[in-house]
Amino acid sequence: MPDLTTPAARTPREVLARYYQAMRDKSADDLADLYAMDAVHEFPFSSPGFPPRFEGRESVRAGYRAVWDASPARVTGISEVAVHETADPRVIVAEHVVHVAVGTPPDRPTALTVPGLLILHVHDGLLSRVRDYMDSPAVADVRPQAAGAARCG
Repeated sequence: MPDLTTPAARTPREVLARYYQAMRDKSADDLADLYAMDAVHEFPFSSPGFPPRFEGRESVRAGYRAVWDASPARVTGISEVAVHETADPRVIVAEHVVHVAVGTPPDRPTALTVPGLLILHVHDGLLSRVRDYMDSPAVADVRPQAAGAARCG
């Protein structure tokens, strides 16, 4: 069995599983550690007040840390709709629905769902490019009113 702690041993599906876990944990560090130093994360359907892309691992780390720290949203689950293999074994397409709880008190949160699609390019076990398509109206429902944009994935 390969040592999955070594990035080069990770398959695109294993990277996707770790990506989803970082979302569940709201861990910007765990998420960023999946990226190559010069990776690009793009949001083709970006929401107002949110950048259209992050360039580089540290930009991903800082961007997600700011967003997730400011957001009251908690990912309560991710339903994987489908994962599609492509002609390039380093690229997969993942359709999913992110289940989110927002609000206080914690025992009475509002439940939301945010459908999305990820195109992941994985080289040597690290993300080199991510295209992140999220349902912008659903993301807007998660956004804190005074703290700027929030994104679940």
